[in-house]
Amino acid sequence: MKTTQNNSIHDVIIAGAGPVGLFLACELALAKCSVLILEKAEDPHSPLKQVPFGIRGLNALSVEALYRRDLLQELELHKRLKNPHLNAKQGTRRQGGHFAGIVFHDDDIDTSQWRYRLPSSTETSLISEMQELETVLTRRAEALGVEIKRGLAITGFHQTGDGVTVQSGNRSFQSKWLVGCDGSRSVVRKAGGFEFAGTEPEFTGYSTLVDIADPEKLSPGRNVTPTGMYLQSQPGYVIIQDFDGGAFHHSKKPITLEHVQEVLRRISNTDVTITALHIATTWTDRARQTTSYRNGRVLLAGDAAHIHAPLGGQGLNLGLGDAMNLGWKLAATIQEKAPENLLDSYYTERYPLGAQVLDWSRAQVAIMKPGPTARALNAIIRDLIDTRDGATYFAGRVWGVNTHYNLDGNHPLIGRSVPNFELEDGTRIGELMHDGQGILLDFDKNASLKTLANEYGDQIKYISGSAKDQLGLSAVLIRPDGFVAWAVDSGPNLDDAAQAASCWFGDPIAIV
Repeated sequence: MKTTQNNSIHDVIIAGAGPVGLFLACELALAKCSVLILEKAEDPHSPLKQVPFGIRGLNALSVEALYRRDLLQELELHKRLKNPHLNAKQGTRRQGGHFAGIVFHDDDIDTSQWRYRLPSSTETSLISEMQELETVLTRRAEALGVEIKRGLAITGFHQTGDGVTVQSGNRSFQSKWLVGCDGSRSVVRKAGGFEFAGTEPEFTGYSTLVDIADPEKLSPGRNVTPTGMYLQSQPGYVIIQDFDGGAFHHSKKPITLEHVQEVLRRISNTDVTITALHIATTWTDRARQTTSYRNGRVLLAGDAAHIHAPLGGQGLNLGLGDAMNLGWKLAATIQEKAPENLLDSYYTERYPLGAQVLDWSRAQVAIMKPGPTARALNAIIRDLIDTRDGATYFAGRVWGVNTHYNLDGNHPLIGRSVPNFELEDGTRIGELMHDGQGILLDFDKNASLKTLANEYGDQIKYISGSAKDQLGLSAVLIRPDGFVAWAVDSGPNLDDAAQAASCWFGDPIAIV
């Protein structure tokens, strides 16, 4: 078979046009990189990406990321659908989230413990839909010049010290870098020889859209039973967890009405009758993570780098965080503006967060398993989550509020998402990040800091002036992804500021 070669060389080829691949493409294109996305599916629309199957919870970090790129305003679903899994047995209290089906409520959370969450901060969580998110990101990517080719699955690639040749059937494409955002069965991961270490599943999960003759026999909301878990939320939408070690999912057997009814009856301990099965898919809690996120000029992000049970919606948020972290670093590397080892920080920062999410998922599975040991643990967690400190802890983890990168520096704000400071003119700091530049925020109008920022040209934007609540800070250096690289409460040391700028943005631009 003759291979057809595309002669244009892109800066980056991304495998996969899901939310992670699209968001990464937007970040790279915002930084003036040329990007090609290859997506195996011809049609981006799928019932599994739409309500109710496609519902996802965006955590605080994802909401902030979309807000900082002026994308949040384009999402509409969260304005109509506030709390889709509200359990009627819980009354009118607003559900903040859950851990292994154990609900925590908004009114139990002590937000005063989150010092850096200002009144001007964005929401800690929002409901979204995969289809809507992909539509918004696709529109932005194309507006920025990203080329998206659908119906082209990557079948292999070859890399050299200068670039990557990507194969899709009898076609080939050239790029300087390749990023696999092609999901849990990632071809890029497999062809790239990445080790995918982890644990095997405990259960088969079912997501179904059914007609039920007697839905009143099922309790509303999420129900952990002695044999598993089932969730009935919107009419006909039923999720089931059957602790079979993932046997049915791996069997590749067809999902029939009779099988779903048998599993649901056994898990719910009822004689509920399903009259029609419209849509059904299975999944497991297999938890794996690549031991490296990079092999030469090939990188991984999202489910290609880490998979786990979709309990609490952590997977999408983790992947969007990967994209936000990687985008500006890879762009700076391509444009030869990056300091040494900047790209290595993608793995050192994101791998530990991925490992935490996998353990968070495993812990939930451990207390949902049938048996007395799990029931005992479950009861203890229920008691803890019902306390103010307990609810605050679980909310902080689920919503990503406590996320922290281990960066150099002594100030407690370093390595955290920058607070959404509101300046004197009413502008909020997140609104000044739409262009993806770094920001040196100077509350004290220090001339030396302005000079330092100017030495970096358009890499660092200088913003000065006081804010409504400065949290006692004098100055803050903000990376393009919104995380704080340097902060000081008073009397900025110019050498420290210069060192931080050099660490993340490289050498100052030579002034001619």
